[in-house]
Amino acid sequence: MLDRPHHTTADIIARCEALFSDLSFTAAREWKAAEPGRIVVGFLPYYAPRELVHAAGGLPLGIFGGGDQLEVIHGDAYYQSYICRIPRSTIELGVSGRLDFVDGMMFPSICDVIRNLSGMWKLMFPSKGARYIDLPHNFDDDLGGEFYVSELRETCEWLSTLTGKPITSDAIRASIAVFNDNRRLIRALYQLRADEPWNVPSSELYLLLRAGMVIPVEEHNQMLADYLAAVRLQQRPIKDNSRVVICGMFCEQPPLNLIKSIELSGCYIVDDDFILVTRWENSDVALDGDPLSNLASAYLHDSKSTPPKYEPDEAKKGLYLVDSVRKNRAEGVIFAMTSFCDPGLLERPMLQAVLKSHGIPQIAFKYAENSGQMQPIREQAGTFADSIKLWSGA
Repeated sequence: MLDRPHHTTADIIARCEALFSDLSFTAAREWKAAEPGRIVVGFLPYYAPRELVHAAGGLPLGIFGGGDQLEVIHGDAYYQSYICRIPRSTIELGVSGRLDFVDGMMFPSICDVIRNLSGMWKLMFPSKGARYIDLPHNFDDDLGGEFYVSELRETCEWLSTLTGKPITSDAIRASIAVFNDNRRLIRALYQLRADEPWNVPSSELYLLLRAGMVIPVEEHNQMLADYLAAVRLQQRPIKDNSRVVICGMFCEQPPLNLIKSIELSGCYIVDDDFILVTRWENSDVALDGDPLSNLASAYLHDSKSTPPKYEPDEAKKGLYLVDSVRKNRAEGVIFAMTSFCDPGLLERPMLQAVLKSHGIPQIAFKYAENSGQMQPIREQAGTFADSIKLWSGA
């Protein structure tokens, strides 16, 4: 990994913005066309075993909805109006031909909506592979661990039907090592943002994460290394902003302008739950021993807490937010929840109660991936930032 920057941060973010705005996934199409036999496998948020796709010689492609750039016309015909928008925009991407080059799709068990989306996908695109990944709700190695190892093994077999070749343990181990590099770089990026949020705007951090969803992990690793090297050579103005943690963006993604609006309101975002698949594991996944068991163990014992993930110890519920506030020297929490998100909105009152018991200020609002009016959000976040400075004693 190179220590010197090849590009300025502006160059790198411009590339990320181009990837983010391209709903035809041109970079992934070009990667697939470059060599015969390559496969592209899409996955829905918030977690998927990307290492297995990579080990199969494929490109794991993050399908995070259509954002505020996509007009949903056909997708609305397949789903009721009182659920989140991401299934409708995902169907829209499919029926409009934007995903015609994708060989298969992985649907993790986030919620009933994504479960139903996996079934809808199989009905609408029978020629495409589809795999529903059932994640464990038991965190004992001999039960939940064995269950998830079997899920991972079946996923390998499913991927082999797409490539015509078996996936070896050595290939999985090598892929884990490459993704470990990616996780280390992203941890470094998050630490730098927490230390110097004025130098690492969260809108840039978000674009960097999104870029990694549509390009090979090796290319993303170089992009992250270049950005980290470049950003350390610059010094942007320091503002008297309030430091906040953002919670609720684990699945349907926020419009980029929403993140920018929170920053413009006087907040430094110092932790978040953007695109958790990029840092689902808190540390490196072990390389010694059986790689599938290592992936399962990392999921059970070394992964992020988030509303869709079952937490076996009720006494610890919500403490991850308290820990984040303390670790990142935050002064409050902003709950930015997707409209009609059952996991997020059902969990939020419990999380708010935990924060209240620890004296941590908080506000809450809802959004959709196509939200266009940001002024109310900016005003609410700005008022929150001002109240922290004036009355919290922070």
